[in-house]
Amino acid sequence: MRAKDVAYETVMALDANRGRSLLTILGIVIGIAAVIAMTAIIGGIKAALVDSMGLGRAQVVYMSVYADRSMRLEDVDKLKQGLPDYEYLTATGYGGVEVTLDDGTTDTATVMGVEPEYFQMMDTRFVQGASFTQGDCTHATRVCVVDAGSLRKLFGSDDEDVVGRKVSLGSEEYVVVGVTESSQMGMGTVFVYVPFQTLGKRINGGYESVDQLLGYAREGTDMDSLVARTTSYLASYYKVDAADVDSTIQVTTTQSIIDQVNSMMASFQFLMTAVASISLLVGGVGIMNMMLTNVTERIREIGLRKALGARRGDITMQFLAESVTLCVLGGVIGIVLGYLGALALAGFAGSALQMGEGITITPVLDGQAIAFATATCVIIGIVFGYSPARRAARMDPVESLHYQ
Repeated sequence: MRAKDVAYETVMALDANRGRSLLTILGIVIGIAAVIAMTAIIGGIKAALVDSMGLGRAQVVYMSVYADRSMRLEDVDKLKQGLPDYEYLTATGYGGVEVTLDDGTTDTATVMGVEPEYFQMMDTRFVQGASFTQGDCTHATRVCVVDAGSLRKLFGSDDEDVVGRKVSLGSEEYVVVGVTESSQMGMGTVFVYVPFQTLGKRINGGYESVDQLLGYAREGTDMDSLVARTTSYLASYYKVDAADVDSTIQVTTTQSIIDQVNSMMASFQFLMTAVASISLLVGGVGIMNMMLTNVTERIREIGLRKALGARRGDITMQFLAESVTLCVLGGVIGIVLGYLGALALAGFAGSALQMGEGITITPVLDGQAIAFATATCVIIGIVFGYSPARRAARMDPVESLHYQ
């Protein structure tokens, strides 16, 4: 039996039961749509996280020590001497302070204390003004850099020139010297950068501890070896026992953060796929039920085909083609609906995760997801359509012709 004939007969058979066919593939549509929607949303979230967090900068190393003696600013110069593989080592710290908003209300602002090298290391783009200077750090000057996502709350506008204007942080006013492009750092709250020494002396009550140390590796440095050397040196410097190193010292690279994000997203994707598989299983059972019904309704047709010379393989191929076509049709509809659903959910996901103003989630649908959905539909069509097809192929032509 020629492929063209099989295709023609398949179209005619499905068209004769158009309503039943559409209802039958509903489970396939729902399952595939769920898989595609979750795949596209997860891919979009991962891409947004990588972009907004700057995870593409592979030379940045993050160091934290949770020993009895915390990291202090005076340790940084000594660490620079013991870790020559870093082009820069810079201290960062965090604090919270009451801020007066444009509408006169108050809120809690997240304040990050950094040194000027931080912006260079993180490849930060300034949309207004520039960074503060090393002199501002040395003298604990009351200056700040504002995240663009905080402009509306602080000044009532997203595009107003605010360089030179003042922001009330606590009981003191700070002059805005620059505005960075919007990032995830604020997580929907007011977020500002101040000189590291300013954070300690003016906001954190004289407590100048280092929450995290950032290093920028020299070009060509092997990052895995650098992490091992850094961990070993920090353990020696802070006198951490070997048994406590893993829980006391954390040294991570941007690549390790990317791997963690990928692992987390892959686990969530697996879970959602497993849930969607239940719908696919139900859809497969529906396909089998419809094909068994079709076989019963077309017994005389099967007998006539066999009487005219059709072989068992021809009958099997005919019904398998119908089953696979139904599943693939359901897969195509599911892929389209799934991506449209992902587009609709993208804005909601961004708001729910509080990824910050200016950061959008764009669903990412790759070829592997489409190939997986298509292959799944074909396999379901073959597995659940084989038994009805073989049942039709084994029918006796004489008995089939006499069937009423």
